[in-house]
Order: sequence, then C-alpha cells, then structure tokens
Amino acid sequence: MTTLRTPEDLLALYGPVPVRAAGKVHPALDAHDRAFVAASPFLVLATSSPDGLLDCSPRGDRPGFVTVLEDGRMVLPDRPGNNRVDSLLNVLSDPRASLILLVPGLTHTLRVNGTAVVTTDPDVLVHGAVNGRLPKTALVLTPVEVMYQCGRALVRSRLWEQAEAPDLPSLDEVLADQVEGLTLEQSLRFGAEKDPLW
Repeated sequence: MTTLRTPEDLLALYGPVPVRAAGKVHPALDAHDRAFVAASPFLVLATSSPDGLLDCSPRGDRPGFVTVLEDGRMVLPDRPGNNRVDSLLNVLSDPRASLILLVPGLTHTLRVNGTAVVTTDPDVLVHGAVNGRLPKTALVLTPVEVMYQCGRALVRSRLWEQAEAPDLPSLDEVLADQVEGLTLEQSLRFGAEKDPLW
C-alpha cells in the first residue's frame, strides 16, 4: 500500500483551492449562520478525550434546540441519553470542540470549530428547557472558525431525497455574502458546475 507521508505529496495530487472554498472561513456566526442553526434539528459534535482519542456524537431535537446567544456563543443543551457523557467529560480536559449542523432538505452543512465549557448555570440552561424542564447541563461553545461545506457528500448519499428544503437562502447566495471578492454570479457559476464524479 502506498502511504503519503508529507503535505507536499498530498497537495501535489490536488489542484489549487478555489476562492469560494479558500475564503469561506469566518470567525463568528453571521445572520446566515444563525438562520441555519435555528433551522437545524441535528448535528454531530466532535471532541477529544484526554488520551487523544477523537469522539463524534450525534445531537438532535426540534429545530432551534441550539441557541445562539447575543454574543455569538452557542448553547447546546444535553438531552437525556445513555449517561455516558463522553463529550462532556472530554471538554472538561480539552475544551476544543467542533460541530457539523445539518438541515433536512439542504445539501450544504455548517461547521463550527471552537472551544467549549460545560455549565449548570440556570440562566444558560433555560435556553434548552423543554416543557419547563431544564437540562442537567449544557455546552457553551465559543466559535473560532465557521464555514459552510459543499453538498457533494449529501448529494451523493441522496440523504434528503424525500425531504423538502426549508425557505433559506441557497448556499450560493450565502457564500456570495460571506466570501470577500466573490460575486453571486461567480458563486452561482461554481455551484452549477457538474460534479466531476457523476
């Protein structure tokens, strides 16, 4: 088996990064991101254990179960489950965390990388209350990097074939707003390009 060992060997296999992809990373949640978070009923949370093992954990509830505070931090309530609390334990020793949020019917996803803390503060937990019942804890994540990821994986998987997309701007419109130097025309042209694998 041929194994790549250096960044140079890997990057030599791929072409240059398009401006749309290179410029899409931003440090804080904007209006498009907040609308996406509010519409998302499902996400995957990634954390790291003290021994370095990575963990990905699904989280879901009704759309809006993740709250974005005025200061841009995200509140992710911990819903009842199997009580393993792996992600919460991980954050206690390593605050780095990453989310990928999905919205049924949309092919692009939102990734948020940042740092998190575990809280029992009632003023925070109230954002995750259901029928007046507060969660035991919540993660409060401070974004460091925010970006949309293109929809090729979800298109290829046909994950949403039966789903109806919500009334949100297209990824082309969002990225035209977020990426400096990218016009809507350029974004639309890139989005219309045929997947090279199909």
